[in-house]
Amino acid sequence: MNIGLFFGSFNPVHTGHLLIADYFIEFTELDKIWFVVSPQNPFKINDKLLDENARIELLKLAIKNNSHFEVTDVEFNLNKPSYTVNTLAHLRKQLPEHTFFPIIGGDNLQSFHLWKNYEDILMHHEIFVYRRAGYYSNPLFTNQSKIKVFDVPLLNISSTYIREMLQAGKSIKYLVPEAVEEFIKRNNLYAGS
Repeated sequence: MNIGLFFGSFNPVHTGHLLIADYFIEFTELDKIWFVVSPQNPFKINDKLLDENARIELLKLAIKNNSHFEVTDVEFNLNKPSYTVNTLAHLRKQLPEHTFFPIIGGDNLQSFHLWKNYEDILMHHEIFVYRRAGYYSNPLFTNQSKIKVFDVPLLNISSTYIREMLQAGKSIKYLVPEAVEEFIKRNNLYAGS
């Protein structure tokens, strides 16, 4: 099976994440998208993260009606901080019957040469990149056949924006799935964080 690995902290998951994942199901050879919840991104050490189990729960609520989407906590049991190269090696070893395609944003492509052992990632995987406003290609990878760039329709929202809205007491209706909004409100998540 061809599995797209959509890495992120998903703090919280929002409609933009779901649209990106859906695009890759519809327009590529991927059979499934696994949302890989990162316990700690090595490039975002100072970010305040909601408890990882709560972020998993929010994702499960967001994708519950889509059979192409799954949530995985694979990185929770690996060494921290989470390095994509280690996660991919673990998945290849544990699930050799699957082919994994990391999905990253154009902003991540710009810094991809700074990732731990990025050459190893390219040796074993095709990388699917979605363009992001204000971010362009990395000249180091212009002729790299394993990097595929897609013009995915994007919403100009972010998890940071959603957290700011919640802290300001504003509505997040339509920015996140209804079940996610209800869970956040019911559990008073992100208030004053």
